[in-house]
Amino acid sequence: RRAGPPGSLPAGARLPSFVLPALLLALRGPPRLEPLGCRLLCATFGGHYFYRTFIYPFLTRGRPFPLHIVYFGMLFCLYNGFLQGYYLIYCAEYPTDWCSNIRFTSGMLLFSLGMGINIHSDLLLRQLRKPGETTYRIPQGGLFTYVSGANYFGEIMEWFGYAIATWSLPAFAFAFFTLCFIGPRAIHHHRFYLRTFTDYPKSRKALIPFIF
Repeated sequence: RRAGPPGSLPAGARLPSFVLPALLLALRGPPRLEPLGCRLLCATFGGHYFYRTFIYPFLTRGRPFPLHIVYFGMLFCLYNGFLQGYYLIYCAEYPTDWCSNIRFTSGMLLFSLGMGINIHSDLLLRQLRKPGETTYRIPQGGLFTYVSGANYFGEIMEWFGYAIATWSLPAFAFAFFTLCFIGPRAIHHHRFYLRTFTDYPKSRKALIPFIF
């Protein structure tokens, strides 16, 4: 029995989202990022893509991707990496006490919680199969108890938290795009699970616990 794979863009397609902000920061002369809130936001964005580009690929067994998906994924990461980096490095103006603002603190808390859910869900998915196995199983544990797309839910939560902490149009646009892009993938996986596994928990939702 096979279930839909978790799915993730190859590391090479995500690389521009890490490299472009780093390059923009390197090209800007002093002063660099001020205040502290701006530095933390830039580190948050870069930290996510550092993990996804340089750490995550070594933890999971990859699978072939259609070339057009890799191309459009890289194109989006080029555009979004430049947009988010340019805004934070050259355009953003935050008060010196932004780190204590409720928008920053609640957004960073939401981002951290989402990233924890995302990483933990990926770990559970990797443990479903032993080396050499091709059979997929029903994900169990963690947020998979409540939704089929726990990893997707975590990533969506991350970027909405980032948008709140950043309080900027580019960040909210990115969060909305993330919802529109990977939300349907969670729905597709949920329907696939229901069709494939007769014993699949009927109480699970597709993406949002207890709701949808």
